[in-house]
Amino acid sequence: MKTSHIKPGFCLSGMVFLIFFFMGFFQPAFAQTVKFGHVAPPFHGQAKGVDAFADYVKEKTHGDIDIATFPAGQLGGERSLAEQVQAGTLEMAAVATAVLQNFVPQCSILDMPFLFPNRQTLYATIDDPEVQERIFSYFPKKGFIAIGWTENEFRDFSNNKRPVRTPDDIKGLKVRVMNSPTYLDTFRQLGASPVAIPFPETYNALQTGVIDAQENPLITSILMKFTEVTQYVTRTQHCVTECVIIVSVDYWESLTQAQQQIFKDAARQSIQINRTVTAALHESLPKLNMSVDAYARANNIEIIDLSEQEREMFRKAMTPVWDKYRKKIGNDLFDFVLEKIETHGM
Repeated sequence: MKTSHIKPGFCLSGMVFLIFFFMGFFQPAFAQTVKFGHVAPPFHGQAKGVDAFADYVKEKTHGDIDIATFPAGQLGGERSLAEQVQAGTLEMAAVATAVLQNFVPQCSILDMPFLFPNRQTLYATIDDPEVQERIFSYFPKKGFIAIGWTENEFRDFSNNKRPVRTPDDIKGLKVRVMNSPTYLDTFRQLGASPVAIPFPETYNALQTGVIDAQENPLITSILMKFTEVTQYVTRTQHCVTECVIIVSVDYWESLTQAQQQIFKDAARQSIQINRTVTAALHESLPKLNMSVDAYARANNIEIIDLSEQEREMFRKAMTPVWDKYRKKIGNDLFDFVLEKIETHGM
């Protein structure tokens, strides 16, 4: 009979290791896999920004945290994504403030119609550390940690009835809007009949006459072929679809302070990539290899740019909507953001 050449001491130490391993004293080294959901298509600036976020975190944590990104609503619509993060079943998501206002009413300040005079003022305002700190401070009590922004775009108005230059031109139109209290109130105030039908049904609703108009960023309208069934486009830029990067409270608290800082830094990287890609899309639409304006000219789409006077008419028409939401948001926050917009105005 052959005898074992393994020393008794080795067997004992091996057994001790196994006992301690199963008791949890020793853990194998492996990367955390984190899910990050959003609804933008893969080519979009928002999706590219989220991917950049994941890459940055993986690099700076030396592979300890591996973030898997899920675009195009693969993990659910925006409301569902917010609910999953709130419940802790999803670690991260980017969700529009128009949806998040159902959970955190204060963030609806960014959805006030005709709030920002231009893109430069928008960016300067929301990048202001004091603005971020103030708005994000309302999130933890609702089960979210807010760490940064992504965005879709400024929203424009297209219809198949008539050119729109003034608030009166929108009266009587049946308009598809996002299912958000602010958006519904905005178009009711303009005398339209807003309808919160699902986004994928918009084209057929326009084609069959269920609705006369819709409001989405012009790039979205072209890529979704809404401009095939709406002849008139007005670059109203009435609202911006700004999204907040939200993290579940439990997951955030499981991170070290150093890791939390990496996530915040990643958010700053993400929004810059997001904006750069979005700007490039205006100059060269995916698969079409032409600018937005060139596409419009080639397809007989009438694009109307509002003058400063016309924009001011729309802004004044929104006074009742602002007054309604001022009560929900609170005077302090509302006035704080208006002052910041004035400070950063360009």
